[in-house]
Amino acid sequence: MTTPISTIRNLGPAMEQAFAQAGISSAEELRALGTDKAYAALLRAGHRPHFIAYYVLEMGLQGRPWNDCKGEEKTRLRARFDRLKTENMPRTSALDSFLDEIGVRPASPSKG
Repeated sequence: MTTPISTIRNLGPAMEQAFAQAGISSAEELRALGTDKAYAALLRAGHRPHFIAYYVLEMGLQGRPWNDCKGEEKTRLRARFDRLKTENMPRTSALDSFLDEIGVRPASPSKG
């Protein structure tokens, strides 16, 4: 028997759907992968990176409220998140990166 991802603290139907699109369909599978491997799968599936979604996932897998992430812990998570983005996102041109950063290009429909 599998448990829905939305049973994990902080994770709702939108995250459940995003993980399903990345091939992760149960809370058990998500817990076994852990934050970094699961979030990397989201990025490789084409979801746009969102630091808040990343640390919400980390807090949820620890059974903690999403807003419990603060200070040094948040700084360490940001470094992990940035590394995951670098390692798992398709390379874009400097111009594309700049346009994304300033919000000129339309948002991806697969926002997590």
